[in-house]
Amino acid sequence: MAAAGITKRWVRGSLLITVLVILAAEVMFLYTDYRELYGSVQRAAESRFSTIAGRLQATGTAGDANETSESRGQALRRTVEQFDEKDKFEFMLLDAQGVILATSSGTMTRDLTDGTDFLSAQTSASGKGHDIFTTPQGERVMAVTELVPYAAGNVAAMRLVTSLTLVDRQWWNTVTAATGVGVLVLVFTIWSGLFFVRSIVRPLGEIEATATKIAKGDLQVRLPDNRYNDEVGRLCKTINQMAEDLAETERLKNEFISSVSHELRTPLTSIKGWVETIGNIDDPTDKNYQRGLSVIGTETDRLYTMVEELLDFSRLQNGIKLNCQVLDLVAEATDAALFVEARIRQEGLHFVYEEPPDPYPVWADPARLHQVFINILDNAIKYSEPDGTIFLTLTRRGDLVTAAVRDQGRGIAPDDLEKVKQKFFKAKNSVRGSGIGLAVVDEIITALGGRVDIASTLGQGTTVSITLPVYHPGQEHLHEKI
Repeated sequence: MAAAGITKRWVRGSLLITVLVILAAEVMFLYTDYRELYGSVQRAAESRFSTIAGRLQATGTAGDANETSESRGQALRRTVEQFDEKDKFEFMLLDAQGVILATSSGTMTRDLTDGTDFLSAQTSASGKGHDIFTTPQGERVMAVTELVPYAAGNVAAMRLVTSLTLVDRQWWNTVTAATGVGVLVLVFTIWSGLFFVRSIVRPLGEIEATATKIAKGDLQVRLPDNRYNDEVGRLCKTINQMAEDLAETERLKNEFISSVSHELRTPLTSIKGWVETIGNIDDPTDKNYQRGLSVIGTETDRLYTMVEELLDFSRLQNGIKLNCQVLDLVAEATDAALFVEARIRQEGLHFVYEEPPDPYPVWADPARLHQVFINILDNAIKYSEPDGTIFLTLTRRGDLVTAAVRDQGRGIAPDDLEKVKQKFFKAKNSVRGSGIGLAVVDEIITALGGRVDIASTLGQGTTVSITLPVYHPGQEHLHEKI
């Protein structure tokens, strides 16, 4: 379908224009050649008239006008009789009415005249006229007539008639050759054009078929490598890369679903088990009863946090409105630090945070910014080893402020570092959780006009930095939606 469409467009567009250009070139060339070819015959006749007129001017100039006129008339008749190009031309003398007075062949037939050239000469300012016609015998001839410029008795005009048989033959040879060249050019144009079109259409057909298979869910199909680094070749590479990315996304999504299912099943199993255990205990003061309630509460909190992360990620993917206002990044970071400090101590970790003395104004959504800090600090807690230290540092450089959270945990593998902000991705050494915390952080910070940077060394720890622009008036209209 694509092949037929592109080929039709090429035929209607480029090929049609090419045909018109070739036709125009042929017509112009043949017209020019025709005028040159037949014009040369006319010029040859006129040059002979010029020679004869020159002789007439020098004839009988010593006598009176009548004698001179008669002398010129006789000179013209002798010229006709002695004309030495009878094999090429028929030389005629005409009177004022166009009647033939003498001919170089001696015959007085009117087959070689139709009078048009004589009338043209009479009406022309130059006194010259010509005509091409066909004789009763079927021969095409050219007649060229010129009025005698001097009085020459009863002779009024000179006329040369020549056959166009050889000229016509040469003309038609030229027409045949030009037509042949035009046809060859057109055939070559069609052949080269179709070759070029097919070189585009064939891979486009493969691209269409491959894209259709990808759209139907076959993410393993690939296009063959194109040897040309042109638009088609780059399109093939792009589609192959798209298929690989989709396959990777599909794999990550399946792993994500499996991971989330497992993460949800674990607390649900624990809750279900302890509910059954508590159901068999009548004494609320029983140690197992109290422990069961504690486990149920803890696992419920885990489920709630996980579901909130999933809902947040879903909202961020669909786009939500940010309720931004001018905030002090220092105050927001301090609130988040106070919120997680107790949990950090419970996990046997140390926390280092020095609150800057000056405020760092930013334009942000307080709830979302709090969520960012909590997610980053939560990751630092989960991946830290016992007795490790978590550092929270705030800095300002020019119009940018940065909040960096560094832990001394297990770190992230180099090949996973570039992917940890992708949705559905979980690193090889990841612990429990949905695996979308950093994806949510990246979405929020990007929407606020900032960036998220992650640096990590295996076995030494990870640093997650968020950078935001310092607030300035007029920023209220920017980054309102994500």
